[in-house]
Amino acid sequence: MLLAYPNPQFERKDWLNLNGLWDFEFDDANAGMREKWYAGRQFSRQIEVPYTFESELSGIADSAPHRCFWYSRKFTLPKGWRGRRVLLHFGAVDYSADVYVNGMHAGGHTGGNTAFTLEITDLLRRGEQSLYVRVEERPDDECLPRGKQCWEEKPCAIWYTRSSGIWQSVYLECTGERYIRSSLVYPDIDEGTARFVVRTDAPAADAALDVRVTLRGRPVASALVGLFSETADFTLDIFHKKIFAFSTHGDGLCWSPENPVLFNVEYRLLVGGRETDAVKSYFGMRKIAVEGDEIFLNNHRYTMRLVLDQGYYRGGLLTPAGDECFEKDILLAKSMGFNGCRKHQKVESELFHYYADKLGFLVWGEIANCANFDAAAAAAFQSEWAESVLQRFNHPSIVVWVPLNESWGVPDLRGSAQQRAHAMSVYYQTKMLDPTRPVISNDGWEMVRTDIIGIHNYAHGSEGETARQRKYAEGLRTRAGLIGSPSTDRSIFVEGGGDEGQPILLTEMGGASFGHYGGAAYGYSEVKSEKAFLAFLERIFDAVYASEALRGFCYTQFADVEQEINGLVTEDRVPKAEVAEIAEIVLGRRAAEKQRRDVKPENV
Repeated sequence: MLLAYPNPQFERKDWLNLNGLWDFEFDDANAGMREKWYAGRQFSRQIEVPYTFESELSGIADSAPHRCFWYSRKFTLPKGWRGRRVLLHFGAVDYSADVYVNGMHAGGHTGGNTAFTLEITDLLRRGEQSLYVRVEERPDDECLPRGKQCWEEKPCAIWYTRSSGIWQSVYLECTGERYIRSSLVYPDIDEGTARFVVRTDAPAADAALDVRVTLRGRPVASALVGLFSETADFTLDIFHKKIFAFSTHGDGLCWSPENPVLFNVEYRLLVGGRETDAVKSYFGMRKIAVEGDEIFLNNHRYTMRLVLDQGYYRGGLLTPAGDECFEKDILLAKSMGFNGCRKHQKVESELFHYYADKLGFLVWGEIANCANFDAAAAAAFQSEWAESVLQRFNHPSIVVWVPLNESWGVPDLRGSAQQRAHAMSVYYQTKMLDPTRPVISNDGWEMVRTDIIGIHNYAHGSEGETARQRKYAEGLRTRAGLIGSPSTDRSIFVEGGGDEGQPILLTEMGGASFGHYGGAAYGYSEVKSEKAFLAFLERIFDAVYASEALRGFCYTQFADVEQEINGLVTEDRVPKAEVAEIAEIVLGRRAAEKQRRDVKPENV
């Protein structure tokens, strides 16, 4: 059950979890608005929130397409909340939602990947409160950003069971008469400072923001900033010119997977000297940069060893059975030698990112893509992408943004100037929103302007295909081979993009299916035994580590998802081979040992 505070990046002490059993009803005739269901309609079903109705953990497990459906529940505010402002938070609702409190419209949101907040203070009454949520989904619309969700009732190949409705936590918070809306933190390890941009609901002549930064309980920096507008913009000295603060080793203060140092920060909003809101947060002093064909973390060359993580869970689809699942997945991936993941086609829960920050795990941030293109869909996509970037901005674990994948949503990049303009505009939009992280315009192939060249290549051959295996390894060895010999009929670049000496990463590879599935199993190649599986991994990673041009990789994939059984672990997170053996291969130790054995004494 998801019971932890849903957003440790922006935490208030007074909150109420609304996850759990809600009343539920399908509205296939779309009669709910006409009949005013929000005014007190009794529903015939119940659902466990935040699990989508297609999932087993919801208690419904109905994978048939439904375009409209409703949720409702009652709640009572805790003692002490009366007279204060109340905020209602939704982590994510797919695809569009309208919310009613005590029969009145509180607001709505469009976009199934991002969070939204409604202030409901003026809609509350004494005693028990009524909450209704109407959700509209368009299961057959290829221009909605659905990512890996299958458009058919049954999943197939790389497409998984559809997930509709509420799929992240719902909760309430209360504040005083003025409150803090958001904060962005821009760390600068070269100057040893952090810039803070904090938005409040309204300025006041006697308002101020009290900010205190601590590390392991000790004071680091503080400020009392007057609020003459809705936004406070100020910079604090974090390192105080101490040389050892810059170290990337265990004694340093820069965040990295090897040294995940987090600074705590508390914001207190004061009006007339009286506290009206308080928020706890945290940040990391971390710098990610591209220089020439290298990636630098905290000014040191860094190799990214990533695993593709679809973020699906047995029984819950996009939502895990419990908060602890996020932590367990990260620890398991790290134990297998990976220092990060591509969180693929999903804006993951804030709790996942919290554990990535805390445990030291790099994340490439994506969003569910559309399947097809039209201008209106592209505009909606850009709006939702902007929300996702700003909502996840403060997580030091996020180091690269990937708005598009394999030309999804832009299927005619070569022939359509309009689609190329969309891909280019998403790249520049992301750079505008976040100038601190690299951006890949379209990961895999057909890139326009991009900071990193991310190439997908599954042409590694199966067991016994010696010639194909050799060609794959040779193609990975040099920069010209990687760019000049794509594994599909798609070129690496289209008009607007080109090789400017950017770092090259093999951002999808591997994908050997291994294990049992009751239907048509899917993988990019197949192995029959644990021994063959390890041999496959060793061959793939030998080719990667022999490359002169690669600056990192992403292996497909972390866990099986339904019929796609090419994970390193099963859906239940059971490793398919000894974890220590996998780690030796992923870390390149097997490849290094082979290289040492192959070096003849006379050549040393």
